[in-house]
Amino acid sequence: MFDEIMAKFEDSPGQQAVIRLLLERGFSVNEEGRVVSGGIEIPNTGIAREAGVDRRVVNATTDAILEDEELRRIFRNISSVPSLLDLAPVLDLTAITVSVRSAEESGIVSTVTGAIADRDISIRQVLSEDPEFTDEPRLYVITDEALPGDLINEIRAMPFVRTIELA
Repeated sequence: MFDEIMAKFEDSPGQQAVIRLLLERGFSVNEEGRVVSGGIEIPNTGIAREAGVDRRVVNATTDAILEDEELRRIFRNISSVPSLLDLAPVLDLTAITVSVRSAEESGIVSTVTGAIADRDISIRQVLSEDPEFTDEPRLYVITDEALPGDLINEIRAMPFVRTIELA
């Protein structure tokens, strides 16, 4: 799906940058063509600055979204989810990032979280990036306590794991 969306903007790297930003942040586009997060409008100048484009590129992108039925359905309904990932160090939580060889494989989330739960470690949040919307999807698991070294090694040895990072 991500590739299909980006292909609609293949002639405009600037619009692709705006689309990528909207998808990464879970920003939607309202009926008036304004970028919003929930009911909060985000100025096009802010979107433009973050995406590294002119605000007119943001306007053209939101117009194109509203003119395309498939894009309209996606961007009218997308929403963001609050993440503990960046807060983990501040809240004294542990965050593990798992990069996988193939996100199409089934059981990735349950295998990783099952191994953590088997150690009676409380999981505060699990986030997974959708392989349809990102090139290299990752699994993020935020726990109440540090993961023991043998558990980290166990997760690293899982056949679908490419790399893991601790925060």
